[in-house]
Amino acid sequence: MSEINVVPYIDVMLVLLVIFMITAPLLTQGVKVELPKAASEPMDSDVQEPLIVTVDMDGNYYLNVGGDDKEVIDHQTLVNKAAAVLRLKPETTIMVRGDKDVSYGKVVTAMALLQRAGAPSVGLITESPEPMPATTREK
Repeated sequence: MSEINVVPYIDVMLVLLVIFMITAPLLTQGVKVELPKAASEPMDSDVQEPLIVTVDMDGNYYLNVGGDDKEVIDHQTLVNKAAAVLRLKPETTIMVRGDKDVSYGKVVTAMALLQRAGAPSVGLITESPEPMPATTREK
């Protein structure tokens, strides 16, 4: 018999093709965020004031540095001010506070802008959830 049976090779190729078709959409890019390895605790009060970027429900950005923290700022101003703070005080903690009704994309954009400004890591500010009543807790 002088022929090579290619049917098993075609079967393997089709299986690999299906695997790649399924896994390719699952591969996503993300913003690098360092997550804590333990339960979160309140920040120490003796640590310097963190740089806080606030995203309201309309997607406007506010920064607690350089003037009025109630003034809406644009993307470039956010990058410039955050970069200036990080140049002066590289150990500054950077936090993002997003409204619960804001689009997820707006918070990610704020994090990406902070990353462009040179932030090594970004934290997220959340409210502590209310403890569940004893009758609704799972045993």
